[in-house]
Amino acid sequence: MKMATMRRTRDLTLPGISGTARLDRRVSRLIARLHEGDVAIIDVGDLDRATADSLVAAKVAAVVNCQPSISGRYPNLGPEVLIAAGIPLLDDVGRELFVEVKEGTRIRLDEDTLYNGETLLIRGTRQDSASVTASMAAARAGLSSHLQAFAASTQQHMQDEKELLLDGVGLPTVRTQFQGRHVLLVARNYDFKADIKALKHYIREFRPVLVGIDGGADVLREAGYRADLVIGDMDSMSDAALRESGEVVAHADRHGRLVGLARVQDLRIDPILFPTAGTCEDAAMLLANGGGARLIITVGIRATLEELLDAGRGDMASTVLTRLKVGGRLVDAKAAAQLYQSRISPLSLIALAAAALLAIAVVLVASTAGDSYLHILTDGLSQLVAWLRDLFS
Repeated sequence: MKMATMRRTRDLTLPGISGTARLDRRVSRLIARLHEGDVAIIDVGDLDRATADSLVAAKVAAVVNCQPSISGRYPNLGPEVLIAAGIPLLDDVGRELFVEVKEGTRIRLDEDTLYNGETLLIRGTRQDSASVTASMAAARAGLSSHLQAFAASTQQHMQDEKELLLDGVGLPTVRTQFQGRHVLLVARNYDFKADIKALKHYIREFRPVLVGIDGGADVLREAGYRADLVIGDMDSMSDAALRESGEVVAHADRHGRLVGLARVQDLRIDPILFPTAGTCEDAAMLLANGGGARLIITVGIRATLEELLDAGRGDMASTVLTRLKVGGRLVDAKAAAQLYQSRISPLSLIALAAAALLAIAVVLVASTAGDSYLHILTDGLSQLVAWLRDLFS
């Protein structure tokens, strides 16, 4: 204990930012191990916004990326998110860092250099607001060539998945009943916390089928819901989310290779296999659509052009084609929340409740036994206030 205290004191005398190193080539696994103040070491080319949001939520002290966070191929959003949150980003340090640094080592970032105590480990490119802005401008200038490459990727994906997209060949059979029901697909990506909160009353009234996609399974669990079905890589959600869900579908690549197979076997879970070249989000949309869902609402799933570009060329191609397949059944959570809120005016509810209370009060006052029922009116008013507070919370 004394040695740890002495080391922390020594860290404070050295310049820069110190923290415990956490590293993994798969960010989904890394996020689960991060604690506040850690230094996250990742190996992600063209850092996307969803990954950056997860790192910000983990409250890391700094991020060290073995690859360039902005390659210039397309305008990805992740570096801007980290810089805006005040998290230092050291870029393009090389993959040898995974050999030089062990999990749990206390390391220090000072300007563009990473240290273990006073020993220099590696140098990289320290990103800041100006460098990220300049790189993003250059990436946007070359966007036309990226869109041409996207068109080629779309054609290839259509060729690879034409039977699945056109005829539903390869869709697995599941127990979960989608036919004629609303389905809520939840991923742990863009604005998921605000979206799931905005749909609280919608979920209570319509009771949609709840589908957790990768980390979205834990989003549902943390919000107090039990997923009817979870789908994704089998190392991207917690053990509790896997055990508690009604049904587990494993997203494999088009050759049937599955990430995290050993893990689910250790948990004694026998998942349903869904091989597809698309993303986990695409697989969930196709599953709900193929099951005859009446409406599919997405939480934390890419919806805008910027978000689709942020996903990279391959993922963008599969997502665009999947959205075309699903068509008008697909609604983003923000639009669904607006539509649901506009169904009943809050002022109308208050006016209706006030009118009902007024009518009751008139009857009680006119009655000779009105005083004996006054406590009933008081209790009813208290319950109404509590109901309205819950309605608008």
